[in-house]
Amino acid sequence: MPKTVVGLFENPALVNDAVREIEALGFPRQEVRTLHEPRDFDVTGVMSFPRLDFEVDVSRELTRIGATVSETNAYVEGLRRGGALAFATGSDEQLESAGRIMNSHGAVEIEDVSGPEPRMPAVAHRLRPTPDSPVLAGRVRESGGGACVFVW
Repeated sequence: MPKTVVGLFENPALVNDAVREIEALGFPRQEVRTLHEPRDFDVTGVMSFPRLDFEVDVSRELTRIGATVSETNAYVEGLRRGGALAFATGSDEQLESAGRIMNSHGAVEIEDVSGPEPRMPAVAHRLRPTPDSPVLAGRVRESGGGACVFVW
């Protein structure tokens, strides 16, 4: 199952430093990505809603990798406010290191942006994934900051 760590940065300048350090771990360039909201959205006609289309595409992709609706909304709101997202896909060991790097560069806990999610009686999301487990899905928050690992 693919695993991706995602970090939201309020200061987009911090993303580039984090990405350089993550790439230095040996991540292939195609497995480390950043996303900023475009400064300008080209309107191509009367029914053109490019900003909305961008946000829907981002939401769809975040949901596809396991983000909840509230997490997705927080990430999109962070982009609206001028922030940036960083993504890294790799092995458990690589993701743990990438999450630490993102957190050390200021990845924001999304609860800080969106408010806390309601606490459910189940504690499954608090468990650490086991390598090569065929039933993992969802997210795991990296300790010490805002980076989340999504298993999809």
